[in-house]
Amino acid sequence: MSHQANDDQTLGALVNQLTTQVPELIRSEIRLAQAEVAQKGKAAGVGIGMFSAAGLLAFFAFGTLVAAAVLALDLVLDAWLAALIVAVVLLAIAGVIALHGKNKVAEVGSPTPERAIDGIKDDVATIKGGSSA
Repeated sequence: MSHQANDDQTLGALVNQLTTQVPELIRSEIRLAQAEVAQKGKAAGVGIGMFSAAGLLAFFAFGTLVAAAVLALDLVLDAWLAALIVAVVLLAIAGVIALHGKNKVAEVGSPTPERAIDGIKDDVATIKGGSSA
């Protein structure tokens, strides 16, 4: 009879531990998800900044091309040729920055907090009595 009382007490203690530890586990997983999303957001921000810089340089290049067209209409060969060269250089720089920005954004991957989701799946499997693979 005392053996069964010890089993009940142990089961009760386990249930008590489970009810106190599950909320902390969930809070930990949420903190992990927040940290993962913040890290990916920072990396994506660098790439987005590079795209912005490329757009600004392309805008300046367009303005320079417009100035080159105006000067070409004025038939001043040296001035429009200089403006055209500046525009081509600005466009080349914008292209290089855009490629670097695209690569930075591609490095980040999905903004989904994958590690946190995997952790939650493992936790649910453990609580259900399964094993995590």
